[in-house]
Amino acid sequence: MKFKRSDQVEVIDLGDGFVGSYYDGNIMSRVGKKTYIIQFRTLLEADQSGFLREFVTARKIRPQPNDVVVTDFALGQKVYVFANDGWWVGRIASKIGKTEYLVHFDSTNQDIIYPFVNIRVYQDWDDINDVWMHTRIWNAIL
Repeated sequence: MKFKRSDQVEVIDLGDGFVGSYYDGNIMSRVGKKTYIIQFRTLLEADQSGFLREFVTARKIRPQPNDVVVTDFALGQKVYVFANDGWWVGRIASKIGKTEYLVHFDSTNQDIIYPFVNIRVYQDWDDINDVWMHTRIWNAIL
């Protein structure tokens, strides 16, 4: 997929301790055939002077996912959780009260409680067909 200036995107971080996390950003410009300058919307420069800008290869970029409206999550459902300035993959371990969920992260073997508003449906970006695909609840149960 080719991106254009101001497109809202997510960038995957493949660094140690961050594998599988995505960070929101905007395309600032294209540099060459497969590289873009991204300005992140949640990450700051080291000196805190403004939002971080980086050169990012196209293979690490995906468009902002579609909103999938849900009113609840199922036990074992794969989700993204917004934490530490990015989106992290986890699974619903249990519901706590009416608005919080215990989420299990396989990458760190941790269980952490998050409010409903910080959780979204897990979706995969199909870069061959340029479409978002979300996992049906009945396919997401452990």
